[in-house]
Amino acid sequence: MQTAFQAIGLVLVVEGLVFALAPGRIEEALLLLARLPNEWRRILGLGALAAGVLVLTLVRVLGH
Repeated sequence: MQTAFQAIGLVLVVEGLVFALAPGRIEEALLLLARLPNEWRRILGLGALAAGVLVLTLVRVLGH
């Protein structure tokens, strides 16, 4: 359970940094995403999901 809370905290730190350092870029990115078709957004989401699973797997395998 502690690891899950650490992961959530890390996500919040990274997202907070993005908002703090480049708020204008966030608006541009959201506008770009809004113009993409749903299919492309789904593909981007699945790609991010796969990348996250890959990173977590590598951390687990290389951490032993």
